[in-house]
Amino acid sequence: MDTLEHEIKQLLIDALSLEDMTPEDIVTDAPLFGEGLGLDSIDALELGIALKKKYQIELEAGDSSTREHFRSIAALAALVRQQAHQ
Repeated sequence: MDTLEHEIKQLLIDALSLEDMTPEDIVTDAPLFGEGLGLDSIDALELGIALKKKYQIELEAGDSSTREHFRSIAALAALVRQQAHQ
């Protein structure tokens, strides 16, 4: 498992207090919302705040691409990598 993706999975578990889950329980390419983990908009807000704090990334709530970034762990990892190289 990719180290960054593992870190983001653990961050998600910690930020949303998902005590019964481990990073290995989260499929990297699975949807975070709907049929996947079933997260909601409040979860997205909490996860966004945690990502901003840990990785100093920029997220705009009204930006249409933000929804795409929150599609999966893999998409979030790609966003972190992209912003780290800017």
